[in-house]
Amino acid sequence: MMVSRKPGSDSARLDRVVAEARRAAEERARGYRELALKMYPWICGRCAREFTRANVHLLEVHHRDHDHANNPPDGSNWELLCTYCHENEHQRRLDATGTGPGSAHERTPQATFRPFEGLDALLKKK
Repeated sequence: MMVSRKPGSDSARLDRVVAEARRAAEERARGYRELALKMYPWICGRCAREFTRANVHLLEVHHRDHDHANNPPDGSNWELLCTYCHENEHQRRLDATGTGPGSAHERTPQATFRPFEGLDALLKKK
């Protein structure tokens, strides 16, 4: 005898699992973000833009080794970057590894069919 599952129950379970994972990630991020903001001056490590309480939400914690699980308590894997420099840093990494948009992995092969090949010879016969 087969037990039938309701499709809605699997979907609801998946939604719960995803929501819990997101909450846990946000909680971890809040933890290391708060520590980094206490440790380091509120200045972007790339463009040297200074931040205040009014715009500190634009200052992000960048993981130097790109491993978001590597959060040593001394902050040695972090640097504060403004949103723009942080995005640029990640895009540069994608470009360097060849995995970003427009990389060789995403390019479609060029067409090899040539519908007018030999047309000039056919026109010359007339």
